[in-house]
Amino acid sequence: MTNTLSADNLHRTAKYFMDRGTAASHQEAMAMLGRFGLNVHVGADIAASAAKQVALLSLVNLGHRTLLAGVRVVGAPECNNLTTLSTAPTLRDAIADLGGLCCDAADAVAPAAVIGNGEAPPNTVVGWRLTWEGWRGGVAPLRDQLRLADDEHMALAPLVAAACLMTEVFSFHAGDHPMAGRRVAGLSLWRPGVDWREPSADEPALSYLPSRLWLIGLGNLGQAFCWVLAVLPYKDHAEVELVLQDFDTLATSNASTSMLSFDADVGTKKARIAAAWLEAQGFKTVIEERRFGPAIKRENAEPGVALCGVDNALARAALEDADFNFVVEAGLGAGPDGFRGISVHTFPGSRTARSIWPNVAIPAASVAHMPAYEKLVNAGMDECGLAILASRTVGVPFVGLLAATLAISELLRRLHGGATFELISTSSNTLDDVTTIAAAVTTPYGFGHLAARR
Repeated sequence: MTNTLSADNLHRTAKYFMDRGTAASHQEAMAMLGRFGLNVHVGADIAASAAKQVALLSLVNLGHRTLLAGVRVVGAPECNNLTTLSTAPTLRDAIADLGGLCCDAADAVAPAAVIGNGEAPPNTVVGWRLTWEGWRGGVAPLRDQLRLADDEHMALAPLVAAACLMTEVFSFHAGDHPMAGRRVAGLSLWRPGVDWREPSADEPALSYLPSRLWLIGLGNLGQAFCWVLAVLPYKDHAEVELVLQDFDTLATSNASTSMLSFDADVGTKKARIAAAWLEAQGFKTVIEERRFGPAIKRENAEPGVALCGVDNALARAALEDADFNFVVEAGLGAGPDGFRGISVHTFPGSRTARSIWPNVAIPAASVAHMPAYEKLVNAGMDECGLAILASRTVGVPFVGLLAATLAISELLRRLHGGATFELISTSSNTLDDVTTIAAAVTTPYGFGHLAARR
């Protein structure tokens, strides 16, 4: 980072403490994050489990962006990397590739996460188990001794567990939720809103996967979409066609929230970062670097299903103007009180995109009176620079990943005859409270699919 703070080099998670008034400067907020760490304990069983490796590597990727004291992995065996989340050949190399550290011993003051047959030391400050089964995933305090099957049937369930774990770890470190470390938290992707610990008799194994998608926005949410798509059990990624649309260039601040971005990518177009990562996994991509809006029109030969992950109301309002057959839009909350919020809309629905996001700017609550911003003014920051900095929202990668799993599971449920929704709304901090509105009309998913690998 440069010595001068700007919207381009602001750490979007550090901004949380600036906006709350608990940090008097960006440096102080970064120092707080520098005390946040995590130990992840794994067992030898991870060597033969792609699902457990997906949970681990997702946790490492999410964690190193937010927990600046580091993510230490204890017990990682010398074994092959069974995932497509890193091109590294071994699991230990993949951990390093994604920002983690393989260690023989845990950090005595950091919380613990356990995957599979891993074992946390008895004197652990606080600890959770990641666990999943079928379409359901989550975390539980170690003392609860809750463990589901940790099976390989639904590739997105370990992602849910990883995102839930990061939510709990962050809340524990930040001290902003009294139950963090003391509660069970999880989500069912098959029946959002139902207790995730209870099995559903009609949960299917994944048999069909979407084959042609248009991704709008390649920042926090868009890169999480890519991460989720990469864990799905495609037989051949080369059979999957992805149009990647984003006009923006990666800034230093984006690397704190976006799962495919690293400091070395700063200055590169976001769509090209996503394309390079996806093509390394064998996906077929097309890059579209125009700004999405009313002028964008899909041609008949192009993918008819869009996944939208932009935070621009004008772009969202135009989603139904582009002639897509079906759209899944994911959005995140804003500000220090709302950044954990998640909403997923589908179109066509009972309401149009334009009625949900009218062409009216809704001003964000001002945080310019907080000590960190007053200090910047006293240091000489002008009014324009302060307004731009204050307007940037708090961001964390784990909420984006959870939103992405919900968005893509909407496609998967439709491919498997499950429940369909035009709205799913929740918060990563209160996953036992999920609001859903069922889709009024559902037609068979006829927009391109492939058989899943068994």
